Amino acid sequence: MTEPDFLRTTRASYDAMAADVAERWRDELAAKPLDRALLAGFAELVTASGAGPVADIGCGTGRVTAHLHALGVDVFGVDLSPGMLAAARRAHPGLRFEEGSMLALDLPDGGLGGILAWYSIIHIPWERLPEVFTEFHRVLAPGGHVLLGFQVGDEPLHLEEAFGHAISLDFHRRRPDRVAELLDQAGLTVRARTLRERDEDGDFPERTPQGFVLARKPVAAAPPRPVSP
Repeated sequence: MTEPDFLRTTRASYDAMAADVAERWRDELAAKPLDRALLAGFAELVTASGAGPVADIGCGTGRVTAHLHALGVDVFGVDLSPGMLAAARRAHPGLRFEEGSMLALDLPDGGLGGILAWYSIIHIPWERLPEVFTEFHRVLAPGGHVLLGFQVGDEPLHLEEAFGHAISLDFHRRRPDRVAELLDQAGLTVRARTLRERDEDGDFPERTPQGFVLARKPVAAAPPRPVSP
């Protein structure tokens, strides 16, 4: 199967700027307490479920993979870019990182207890997102959770230069409600959707609000239980 152009340009762009990305964003989570709270909640859910390991898909330099690991999660990273993976392995030699695409994961059916896609679906064109979410459903175990992070908006941002490197990257902004609809269509039950206003101050200012959606692969049907009044 021919690889889509957007995958080739995304890989090449991140390969070119991997060292700069690793340096620039290394401490970003320390400045984002609300984002850390979401990740902590996700970590608690996937750890409690015991459904299997967690894949940080689009892990980049592995900084969030390492954060989840520090929270007690059995986690490994997957990324499209060999350059980013090399940076991840240098920074976090005790963790596992694999090359792969979220459009076709080299993972068994139902083998994951969780998926984190933290600002990685942003490079997937809208028309290909259903494929991605179908693939997430395939590799998740029943009861497994997926947490998505992305920029909120309607118009994509295209960059042809970053850190002094020539690149070609599209950043597709999303609306949480529309993302939730696509997850539902893929058979993943949405459990929460959050919109955080953009940070304008500090070392990591943002262009847009930030969106987060948590969903879960349903478990096998069970007899109904009484609901508390």
